[in-house]
Amino acid sequence: MIEPVIVTNINCSIGENPLWYPKEKSLYWLDIPVGIIYKYNPQREIVKKVFEGNTVVGGFTIQENGSILLFMEKGAVKIWQDSKLINLIDYTPILKNTRFNDVIADPYGRVFCGTMPDENGVAYLFLLDTDGELKLILDNIGLANGMGFSPDKKKMYFTDSKKGEIYIFDYNKEDGSLSNQKVFVKVEEQGIEPDGLTVDSEGYVWSARWNGGCVKRYNPEGKEVMRIDLPTKKITSLTFAGEGYQDIYITSAVGEEGDQSKENEAGALFYLKSSGFIGLPENNSKVCI
Repeated sequence: MIEPVIVTNINCSIGENPLWYPKEKSLYWLDIPVGIIYKYNPQREIVKKVFEGNTVVGGFTIQENGSILLFMEKGAVKIWQDSKLINLIDYTPILKNTRFNDVIADPYGRVFCGTMPDENGVAYLFLLDTDGELKLILDNIGLANGMGFSPDKKKMYFTDSKKGEIYIFDYNKEDGSLSNQKVFVKVEEQGIEPDGLTVDSEGYVWSARWNGGCVKRYNPEGKEVMRIDLPTKKITSLTFAGEGYQDIYITSAVGEEGDQSKENEAGALFYLKSSGFIGLPENNSKVCI
């Protein structure tokens, strides 16, 4: 395995949501607390900001038409298109004291959108339908995080960071419903949480480790088969990228509490070229278009 290298060290407070956009051959990612979305063009080796809203953005998807769907504080959802913000959902009452977190578009263009815990310590998973309707899918979650689909799109993975568990569900792509929940991976290490994830073409699950300084690969039975160590503790997510989806980008965080000041690599975007594994393209969202 090739050692990860730093693409850019912006020192993101919480770098997250790495997403390869094949139409532009570029990598998008997010710094959550400041609401900045960056884009990296590996051919030109240029990093630029594509959105800076001076507000928290918990997650985003890229729409079928190239606009960006933003999931924000208090359950707000907005579209960034032609340098303008379009309000889709101004406010979701149950999320008045929290924000959206990790999100993923499904094969039909809907979006599963998880949340941080509210004042009662409860987080949620919603499904935003293509008509803009927001449906509650799961509650009683500790902290909703990384999601992914099996190659045949019959299974969905979902991470509860606070409970230290990655679940596997039967996924019905006709209506987006989830059923038959099972624990896929249980993280036992104290203080280390599973964060973002992705699934490769062999159906193996890759999971980032918040406070664990690594990414782990699991076979379809949930057995750890590989570990990639990174030079900073708070590893947040990863995605496959490039022409053949063999490159890997990994995001990290300084942490809002600023406890990693001695780690120069905290918050950097990491890169593994030609990893030897093949990923799967992510889905574009198709909400209100």
